[in-house]
Amino acid sequence: MKVKLILINPWIYDFSAVNLWARPLGILRIAEYLSQFDIDLNFIDCTDTLKTRGEYGKGKYPRHIVDKPAILKSVPKNYARYGISVADFQEKLKHLLPCDAVLLTSIMAYWYPGVQRVVEIINNLSPHTPVILGGIYATLFPGHALEQSGADLILSGQVNNLFSLKFSKPSLAGDIRSGGECGKDRSLQETLQNVLKNIGLKLVKKNRPLPYYKLGLYNDYPFAPLLTSSGCPFQCTYCASSALSEGFAQNKPSEVIKDIRALYSMGVRDYAFYDDALLVNADTHLKLVLKKLIRANFKIRFHCPNGLHAKLIDDELAYLMKMSGFSTLRLSLETVNTERQSITGGKITTDIFQATVHNLKKHGFTKRQIGVYLMYGLPGQELKEVEEGVDCLKNLGVRINLTEFSPIPGTSCWNELVASGTIHDNLDPLLTNNSVFSLLFAGYDIRAFERLKTDVRTYNSSC
Repeated sequence: MKVKLILINPWIYDFSAVNLWARPLGILRIAEYLSQFDIDLNFIDCTDTLKTRGEYGKGKYPRHIVDKPAILKSVPKNYARYGISVADFQEKLKHLLPCDAVLLTSIMAYWYPGVQRVVEIINNLSPHTPVILGGIYATLFPGHALEQSGADLILSGQVNNLFSLKFSKPSLAGDIRSGGECGKDRSLQETLQNVLKNIGLKLVKKNRPLPYYKLGLYNDYPFAPLLTSSGCPFQCTYCASSALSEGFAQNKPSEVIKDIRALYSMGVRDYAFYDDALLVNADTHLKLVLKKLIRANFKIRFHCPNGLHAKLIDDELAYLMKMSGFSTLRLSLETVNTERQSITGGKITTDIFQATVHNLKKHGFTKRQIGVYLMYGLPGQELKEVEEGVDCLKNLGVRINLTEFSPIPGTSCWNELVASGTIHDNLDPLLTNNSVFSLLFAGYDIRAFERLKTDVRTYNSSC
């Protein structure tokens, strides 16, 4: 009898949520890996629904207001679950049960209430089914996930990297450890196969792995996220990339083009790059991809919800980006303070950034298309610094995307905050929510900050 697995992407629990061409790429990569085996593979994405679909396929999730966790009671905002209804999820799950194991992902660490709710429902419907939790929450907060998620096994690490194992149920831990084959020197895929083997599930190879979009996991593809690399060569003090990935690696341009061609044949016209460092080595990577697509005369739109490294956009790349259909740019500036630019990673200066914006506009990018991430709430960052950044971007004539700083374990900023006594090392992940961290810890005058946000919204509305 075939091994039967259910892969699940849980709900978002947050104060706000918008789908910017997102898919749970981590667990989709796991699905690709598992597709080479003769198994019954099933998938439930609790965020695979939109209440409204807007420009370029992005949109808003259905929203159901829920009680705030006690630790967030002081936050004057509604807390909600985003995605399909609980009833719909239960119906989908009942239809797929029984199964041999559930593989559950976790994205933002402060969304862990969604993980808990999914595990609770699984335990109620099928209490003896092992639940294996991976993803960003499990990687950044493995101890918390072990104690609070309810999952039986925690896999910490990125899909293509090394990882560690943590167990919550002694019986399951004994079953796996008795095999003596799981360890930190194996890839996540190898250990996943080992984990399943040691709980009595034997995987038999049948073919080559298939890309997720050929597995029938989704009913439609109004957009497609792209990930052409892993990791980042930069070491920004506030970023989790180095904690989630070891090193930096890029896919071959031919592989990127192959994916785009296949998705294009399925009718996909909107693509979102989710690379942490898309523009690195552009001469041998992205430029080759874009030149090929331009020659093929593909009528597509590219979007960049992750911040781009502005200093890597030379004249040729700006031209290629425009000609190939880049429609939504997000550039990383973070701050105009020279000293902070240096100490947080040194990836940009204001002068270089201004030159890049002028270059993009020269090739036809408009104020509406060029968005810029400007951070607030960084350790030691006063509100005046944020205001100076807003003035700078207004003068440049670009959209302003105020971005809340969120502390991440393992980063220099996290260590600085712990050392100063601002936070504790065992901080509840809920308090790292970028909607509330600055409100609770930055020390800004709330009324002054709200006036600044209103000013930015009014400015952006003219774009």
